[in-house]
Amino acid sequence: MPAPSVWLTTLGCAKNQVDSDKVGGLLDAAGFAAAHSPEEADLVLVNTCAFIEEARRESVNTILELDEARRPGARLVVLGCMAQRYGHEITDAIPEVDAVVGIDHYAELSEILATMTGWQQVRLQQSPMDILHEVRRSTPTTPYAYLKVAEGCDKTCTFCAIPSFRGRQRSRPVDQIAAEAGRLVADGVRELVLVAQDLAAYGRDIDDRGGITNLVRTISATPGLWRVRLLYLYPSEIRPELIEEIAGNPTVASYFDLSLQHAEPRLLRTMARPGSTERFLALIEHIRAIDSDAAFRSSFIIGFPGETDRDVDTLEAFLEAARLDWAGFFPYSPEEGTPAALLPDRPDPSEANERTRHLQQVQERITAERQADMVGRTVSVLVDQVEEGIPVGRSFREAPDIDGMITLDTGAQGDIVDALIIGAYGPDLEGAVRE
Repeated sequence: MPAPSVWLTTLGCAKNQVDSDKVGGLLDAAGFAAAHSPEEADLVLVNTCAFIEEARRESVNTILELDEARRPGARLVVLGCMAQRYGHEITDAIPEVDAVVGIDHYAELSEILATMTGWQQVRLQQSPMDILHEVRRSTPTTPYAYLKVAEGCDKTCTFCAIPSFRGRQRSRPVDQIAAEAGRLVADGVRELVLVAQDLAAYGRDIDDRGGITNLVRTISATPGLWRVRLLYLYPSEIRPELIEEIAGNPTVASYFDLSLQHAEPRLLRTMARPGSTERFLALIEHIRAIDSDAAFRSSFIIGFPGETDRDVDTLEAFLEAARLDWAGFFPYSPEEGTPAALLPDRPDPSEANERTRHLQQVQERITAERQADMVGRTVSVLVDQVEEGIPVGRSFREAPDIDGMITLDTGAQGDIVDALIIGAYGPDLEGAVRE
């Protein structure tokens, strides 16, 4: 029989996308074929997210939509965080699902899928420990790629369930990461985005004294690489040497994605996170003193147990003072098994949603103002894609998938061009390429 065809839908964060890329590489190496659509596939896979309730709802809805879309006889398989965290509960609650394969069982995935379809294949001998780190992914379809440098997290944030299903931090060796970076660049990638649950703590679990700074320096030296970007930096882990490396290394985007979560010290203590408005502003001011062009992103939890209107005012005042370029706001989601889920005085969800909308509006205005300040400046832009004849790209200030975009008057995918910014429209910019 011919090799079974596979369709894989990915939900959630960039780290999940990396896992999907590696799963695709694993199945490609095992001989499976890639389907052009879920309707044509023999195996329909969903890499799910389970970070918060909204993500779980999206995962369930997507599973049901793909169940409706698949052809008769095709098998539906759930992967990822929800599969790892809820396992048998998914099977019981969604009988349409044919198999649930958690992260810990990816080493067996090709054999499981072959058995489901009756396909006779040679079983690949793979180590079950962090198997995806060893797998070569398929050639990227964009000029940027996410590069996961560690799995798991050692932090004990009271709102977060990730350590319970992703495990403790496990950093990859520098040489292994550098080899993957080299392969990606050889395949046409111009920008590498380093990701992990706790990126700034990279290397601590493997006694790598150089830590994240040494890793960034090593990856930035990859021949042919144009830019390195860092996502998910825990603020108390950011050391002066890392700031200096990001600000001073021309290959590293001066882009600081600070995981702040709030600005009120009392709430941060309850979250088991250090920090305050004063400490966060001092960090941002210190970075700007070294590099005045540095771009900043953060994310915030709204409606955490004990939050009051005054706490929201504190956060709003912080936003006005910090002048972040980008920020996301998320209503608190009580996660089963986390200490915060047992806390009293949780604001009503409708109130949390209203607070979230208000803070989003505040930040949208700030973002628009920050973008308007770029008009008249010339920036180097990586063209990510061409949409209906219009090149669309990003400078060092915009991370892929989450920030604004720059539309251009000329350019092809993968080009790096210098563009004069001639317009700003909310989060997005318009640039004219300079010859």
